Amino acid sequence: MILKNQFDFSLPLSQAMETQRAIRRIKPDPVDEALILRLIELALKAPTGSNAQSWEFIVVRNLRVKQGLARLNRQLWGIYGRIGRWVTRNDPKRRRMLDAVQWQADHFAEIPVIIVACLKGGFIPFVHLSAATYFGSIFPAVQNLLLAARAVGLGAALTTIPIWNLIAARRLLGLPWNVTPCAVIPLGWPIGHYGPTTRKPVERVVSFDRYGNRPFVAEGQSQKEII
Repeated sequence: MILKNQFDFSLPLSQAMETQRAIRRIKPDPVDEALILRLIELALKAPTGSNAQSWEFIVVRNLRVKQGLARLNRQLWGIYGRIGRWVTRNDPKRRRMLDAVQWQADHFAEIPVIIVACLKGGFIPFVHLSAATYFGSIFPAVQNLLLAARAVGLGAALTTIPIWNLIAARRLLGLPWNVTPCAVIPLGWPIGHYGPTTRKPVERVVSFDRYGNRPFVAEGQSQKEII
């Protein structure tokens, strides 16, 4: 039984949202099992398509399994990382982000907890509504988990790189054919810290009624001027 008042989740929601960011550098210190279960319990408060609640969460702490996920992560990151460094060679900010991803890849098996969010069932390939409904039933729960982690000061980040090879990931995690891994959340006490995040201005990403209709942009003002 989980004691719901055992941990402090009193951080205001807006503050959690405004300061949440991907924390990839994680200490190897253990995380209380009751806290992990409480995070997932809060994740389960998210909505799902038709209220199916067809999710499954695999909490990975076994070193052999973490090493397997680390190996899958390195396989794709070895390619993706080289491309990313070339693309961002003149962008110091994005290079710092890539450095953090590289650190995570190098220390993946040392991270104390890896949570793999999965869904039962399936979707019809190449049918947009089917895929949108299916994957749309797990990512609200993932965001709940990330916000809950932020509230108690745990570091976490969403990634899909370790599950790029679906067959290998299923075999490693012991998943049946009808359970699909959708997201991976490395979790633990942060080496870095949370803080205010930098995002695009809302004026840059919001249109009314039709794409590109931005009535809040002054007449004669270019889109670049509001960025």
